[in-house]
Amino acid sequence: MSFKDLIDKQRLPRHVAIIMDGNGRWARLRGKYRTYGHRHGVRSVREVAEAGAELGLEYLTLFAFSTENWKRPKTEVNALMRLLVQTIHKEIKTLHENNISLKAIGDLDNLPEPILSELTEAISETAKHNSMSLILALSYSSRWEITGTIRTIAEKVRAGAINPDDINQKMICDHLSTSAFPDPELLIRTSGENRISNFLLWQIAYAELYFTPKLWPDFRKEDLYEAIVDYQKRERRFGKISEQVNGK
Repeated sequence: MSFKDLIDKQRLPRHVAIIMDGNGRWARLRGKYRTYGHRHGVRSVREVAEAGAELGLEYLTLFAFSTENWKRPKTEVNALMRLLVQTIHKEIKTLHENNISLKAIGDLDNLPEPILSELTEAISETAKHNSMSLILALSYSSRWEITGTIRTIAEKVRAGAINPDDINQKMICDHLSTSAFPDPELLIRTSGENRISNFLLWQIAYAELYFTPKLWPDFRKEDLYEAIVDYQKRERRFGKISEQVNGK
């Protein structure tokens, strides 16, 4: 029996976020360069996107490249950038076939022009698709995002457009790069690492965390299904006690 058969379609998380980790280790285990792992991780992206759309997820966010990743060796960064361009171009067909719209968050202006151009075109081409939104986090980190949000609000306060007494959680949410999307209910991290790595720190305040030892290039549809089954077994209390959640 597949884990898919155990999923309650009426209790799906609206938004699943994934930290795709382990490409480099996967490659080293096979005596290859890290870029070999990155290339094989593309299949996992395709499978997870297809699985999410088939299930009926509304939003799927993938942490593709962090602001810290710019510090990696130049050869690896350049290879990743080339792979991103190739992948975006190649996977447009998958997005069309599954009625998936592509979106992106992060310091996109910092991306090389060929990638930004390919990304912008893909976002435009898939804008009318309404099955699922696939959100790529590129040149993204939570500290970058939150710092930018504070700066923007501070500038509006200085200009007199915002009263400091009116600043609340909703206002902060409205200025985040994810303001158009609901917060993730489920965060998955592959490779056995049990940390968040500066990803969606504000947005995952109440997300369920799921860590799997699977390296990203080995992550398949069945692994996503298993994570969602695990999510559905948990009791989400949001500060309340079980009796309140269950109406007792």
